[in-house]
Amino acid sequence: MTRTDPAGGIAPQTTRVMNLSHFLTQAARRYPAEIALVQGARAWSWSEIEARVDAMAHALVSEFGVQKGDRVLVQSANCLQLFESMFAVFRTGAVWVPTNYRQTPEDVAYLAQSSNACLMICQSAFPDHVEACRKASPDIRSVISIGPAGFGEDYDAVVERHRGDKIAGPPIYRDDPCWYFYTSGTTGRPKAAVLTHGQMTFVVNNHNGDLFPGTTQEDRSIVVAPLSHGAGVHQLCQVARGATTILLPSDKLDIPQFWGLVETWKVSNLFTVPTIVKMLVEDPSVDQHDHSSLRYVIYAGAPMYRADQKKALQKLGAVMVQYFGLGEVTGAITVLPPAYHSLEDTEARIGTCGFERTGMQIQIQNDRGDEVEQGATGEICVIGPAVFAGYYRNPEANEKAFRNGWFRTGDLGHVDAQGFLYITGRASDMYISGGSNVYPREIEEKLLMHPDLNEVAIVGVPDPIWGEVGIAVCVTRNGAVVTEAEVKTWLDGKVARYKMPKKVVFWSEMPKSAYGKITKKTIREQLVQRGELPVEPAPKPAPQSASNQGVAR
Repeated sequence: MTRTDPAGGIAPQTTRVMNLSHFLTQAARRYPAEIALVQGARAWSWSEIEARVDAMAHALVSEFGVQKGDRVLVQSANCLQLFESMFAVFRTGAVWVPTNYRQTPEDVAYLAQSSNACLMICQSAFPDHVEACRKASPDIRSVISIGPAGFGEDYDAVVERHRGDKIAGPPIYRDDPCWYFYTSGTTGRPKAAVLTHGQMTFVVNNHNGDLFPGTTQEDRSIVVAPLSHGAGVHQLCQVARGATTILLPSDKLDIPQFWGLVETWKVSNLFTVPTIVKMLVEDPSVDQHDHSSLRYVIYAGAPMYRADQKKALQKLGAVMVQYFGLGEVTGAITVLPPAYHSLEDTEARIGTCGFERTGMQIQIQNDRGDEVEQGATGEICVIGPAVFAGYYRNPEANEKAFRNGWFRTGDLGHVDAQGFLYITGRASDMYISGGSNVYPREIEEKLLMHPDLNEVAIVGVPDPIWGEVGIAVCVTRNGAVVTEAEVKTWLDGKVARYKMPKKVVFWSEMPKSAYGKITKKTIREQLVQRGELPVEPAPKPAPQSASNQGVAR
């Protein structure tokens, strides 16, 4: 069936697009002998990786029966084979379903079952994950092991057996899925955000234009996060420019070793999260190695507090790039380039995560879906080609996620007169005390200016008088001794009385997700386990209007 376009011609139902794996082919043609990927003492050229990907793609189709649209689950720490698997799966027209390798066997089994994966590629260190996945998902017909293992044939042996073989690959259309990008599941079971070839082509161009412009085959990019999520998107963009990818020798972040690699390879860019940036610049080794080659240090995934931002700028210079974007929008909502980072508080737009990415539009909406006045707080919503196709087989989640064509991020914020976005926090993080909306981020920013506080998180908890109040969880710097009274004195006068945490607790370390983020859900669970929070929190009252008039105290 065809349809008529407005101009009177015949428009096809679907649009052919490039298979994303062709980025690798293009790099191999232009720079065949140049280094594509490094890990430890090993280095592989573009032509070597292209040949290996061709062989594995052929094996997936001819030997393992993978067809266009099938899902291939991959459980592995960062390595050559994980990197290659993305392109091999794309090349077959199947869907890449990477896991965070730190997840439990039960967690990964859920991903196998919910994605209906037909094949699993798994590093030899994770036999329990294979067993759990096979039990949970009978659709898994075969397992390929990365490294010798009893649960499947070795990946490299499969590659060697098909060396020199190629597949033409099926035709690819704009809306064909290529990647199930699982959410982190901080508010429930992870959901599979469906990313498509056409959408990801836009994202690659957008990242290269807005985040690290001017990147070429002479650049070097180091990986400090799992390739299964944001780092994988970042490295796909590097492949599109022929830039070299450097993997850490092991899955443990050895910070002196990291800075040594930056110096040795003259690394020019990296992607990470604010908590990792903080660790990198606070380690003494940052001053023992030359990192002047860095042009772009991209951070995302969570807000970076002003105190940490200034520390990074002092150590690294004008190389910081912030972006805001959920997995569902593949990171492409806003950008704050280096020119908008400043050590001077009078010049910096403190608290902003930048302005709209090229081709994307944001709108701050109220609960009815109406746009609020400029400067008013509401839910951050977004439209544009980077928005995902929807959640796989989850109509209820899709119904909640989209409204009038806008994707609802679940984050709260406001926009200033120049279009800069300020994130107040997750809608689920906000609590209402005495009838007034309280956004923890504002208070956390003030606390982190305390010289002896290293990390903080505030969660709202039930209170018989005020409805909800805040509990501040603090980790001190270098074991410093700080009291609850000192913290409250520090905040006195810096925030309104109703925003003052009712209780302050001190922990030796802050729990973080597998991606290095501080998650309020986990903090709340640990507060319950420690007896510092009621097991059954009271229902949250409805948010107040923008006037935010509450009970005085």
